[in-house]
Amino acid sequence: MTAHRRPVPGRVPSVLEQVLDVRYAEVALPGHGRVTVRAYNGALPGPTLRVRAGDTLLLTHVNGLPPNPVHDHRGAPMAHRPNSFNLHTHGLHVSPSGHADNVLREFAPRAADGDPEPRYTSAVHVPAGHPAGTYWYHPHLHGSTAEQLAGGMAGVIVVEGDVDEVPEVRAAADVVVCVNELKLRDGRVPPFTSGAWTAGVPSLFTVNGAVNPVLALRPGEVQRWRLVGATAFTALKLQLAGADGRLTMHRIAQDGVTLPAPVPAQLVELAMGNRVDVLVRGAAPGRYELRAERVPQPLLTVEVAGPPVVPPMGLPSALPPGRPFLDEREVTGPDREVLFHADPNVFPQPFPDAFRVLGSHPTPPAHPDGDLRRDPAYGLYDPGYVNHVLPLGRTERWTVRTGETAPGFNHPFHLHTNPFLVTHRNGVRLDPPVWHDTVGLAGGTPGESATFLVRYEDFTGRTIAHCHHLHHEDLGMMQTVQYVDP
Repeated sequence: MTAHRRPVPGRVPSVLEQVLDVRYAEVALPGHGRVTVRAYNGALPGPTLRVRAGDTLLLTHVNGLPPNPVHDHRGAPMAHRPNSFNLHTHGLHVSPSGHADNVLREFAPRAADGDPEPRYTSAVHVPAGHPAGTYWYHPHLHGSTAEQLAGGMAGVIVVEGDVDEVPEVRAAADVVVCVNELKLRDGRVPPFTSGAWTAGVPSLFTVNGAVNPVLALRPGEVQRWRLVGATAFTALKLQLAGADGRLTMHRIAQDGVTLPAPVPAQLVELAMGNRVDVLVRGAAPGRYELRAERVPQPLLTVEVAGPPVVPPMGLPSALPPGRPFLDEREVTGPDREVLFHADPNVFPQPFPDAFRVLGSHPTPPAHPDGDLRRDPAYGLYDPGYVNHVLPLGRTERWTVRTGETAPGFNHPFHLHTNPFLVTHRNGVRLDPPVWHDTVGLAGGTPGESATFLVRYEDFTGRTIAHCHHLHHEDLGMMQTVQYVDP
């Protein structure tokens, strides 16, 4: 389902009005069966929202979920309030305050059975000049985010604009490829009741609400795929291969920002929350599978068949870049550092592990002279503590890294409100640099690192930076940032 904007009389920008109704729904997953999950509008994923720069998203949120459990724990670091939610428009450069992209709000359910279902509103203004690209939305209430996304509460936002008018892009079919990662036991998402919540519950991956759907592609035809990593726990390294070869994925955008030119790739990486737009051209007839490392089943199957397109559809040689690069000479220091680090067995069961954000601005310890590895507050999210004060107009350099040693363990870093320009990966300069709003950090010896530049622009308010492995975010791997007037 795609929701389109409606014109507002007397002005060029438009308003997209959409109801997002959240309740338990029995959803059919082709290739798997029926499941019962918290869902937007009874479907998985939720409706795709298409807007243009200058438009406004006017959203009504209906919370049709049952009351929160009366025995619920409300303190960090514990999962809590599983039937409360809010809305995050992931990647959009919009206000984090008021009724916009404010993840500090709570859309609580009714207090008791039989009470009216609460309704909440969001008004998200997409600024004029906002980059055209692929974004997404999902709930982001601290303590309930992972459990809700594990049931597929996610949807895609498309900002239309200049890149869509490039002749080769305009001629290509526009295909949303939303990858959800579900955690199901007996057809339901098990309650998030322990730190070992995901252990023993295999992930079920769906694309546009189906298990391994089949996509048709003619030889010589070019399609534009909007790859959306709406996963909470697993980073995806994607390749598109068949018995007789591979199909090249030509990257044209990263995290909603168009690249200067297509970049051919045999491997496309989607950390949790990433989006990558690619152009794919059909080659020899046959079946090709979009597969991810460590995922046993294909995410989707491509059937290249039918009469060939003659001559083959073309690929663009250049693209309108989504954002100008930042100038390192404008950086003011000191630089900021973030280290994702987990200490085991700090707390009593059922949530024993401390998921910390350390580095240059950690949350202070409760016991500064004690063993910081056992400290109950050090580096853990505290909604009352501001870790980073970020003045508008300033350009700064951050380095983010992980302390994990297991290569398959990924702590993606996500900053709300402002995208950032990654200039180095693991100490190696990128040429050219690449815009992101989320960057994956796989473990190793040492673990991965990324250095980026970010300019704080347009919007003041309090929001967050965090690990986008949402199990870890819910248990404290998050910091508060506050954008302020200089």
